[in-house]
Amino acid sequence: MTNKSKLLALAGTTLALLAVSAPAHAQATRTWVSGVGDDLNPCSRTAPCKTFAGAISKTFINGEIDCLDPGGYGAVTVTKSITIDCTGTFGSILASGTTGVIINIPVGANDPLRTVRLRGLSINGSGASGTIGTRTGVRGVRILDALVVEIEDSVITDFATAGIQDSRTSANGKLMIRNTVIRDVTGSAIGLAGANPNNISIENVHALASGFGLAAATGNRVSIARSVFAANGTGVEGDAGSQIGLENSLVSGNSTGLQSSGTMSLSNTSIFFNTTGITGATTSFGNNRILGGAPGTAPSVGAPTTDHGQQ
Repeated sequence: MTNKSKLLALAGTTLALLAVSAPAHAQATRTWVSGVGDDLNPCSRTAPCKTFAGAISKTFINGEIDCLDPGGYGAVTVTKSITIDCTGTFGSILASGTTGVIINIPVGANDPLRTVRLRGLSINGSGASGTIGTRTGVRGVRILDALVVEIEDSVITDFATAGIQDSRTSANGKLMIRNTVIRDVTGSAIGLAGANPNNISIENVHALASGFGLAAATGNRVSIARSVFAANGTGVEGDAGSQIGLENSLVSGNSTGLQSSGTMSLSNTSIFFNTTGITGATTSFGNNRILGGAPGTAPSVGAPTTDHGQQ
């Protein structure tokens, strides 16, 4: 065999081995979904997938899934850092009889970031099964384990157990909810059930027409700003060992506005037209207003601030 023939044979063998070892679908940093897509596609912009579950397996860790149109993309379980972004299209998840998004990225998952971002989603638990008018969805978003979860610019509605439920048992987790409406939940619009210290930041969130607007278990540290808790059984509730601070917010039209068994502080907050305004011990840092219904237990006055602050 000539040298040229030998080289051609070697090249052919190498290409064959590469073809065998190459993955059927290489993961991409950014993938796409569309209501007219197909999960057999590579999830590119020109050949999008149809569901979040189909796209997530083809998206590299800490990558991003984007929506091309306002389709229904199905429930999804997230086990790695990912961003799901439907800003501008408002992609939806219909979670009848199930949970819309489950997040479970434990320590040791070979994922140092353990961060999930959900943006621009409509997550709906309505369904045709069962009694007419019942909420068949279980939870909108359930967090079992992760370091950081960010939920922005979304609507979560019509669930039985919780709109957003944080069930983490690992310590020092972070949850940020911003510019989001959570409504019509039989249980808690926001349920913070984790037993270890977790930090939750809530800004411009509307928790409406639910059993609890927000319910925080022992160990949760919750900061709330510019938010509304209205038409709930209880607007904001904190168990013993929880810490909740409300700033510049509205608590209105609930059976009980604020229910505190832990540490709860208020500043520049309006507590209007609740059947009972406050039960349990709270601390006022000034400029709060209570109007309508029984005011309940008056807050105590907070400790003085420095000369650079104000009471």
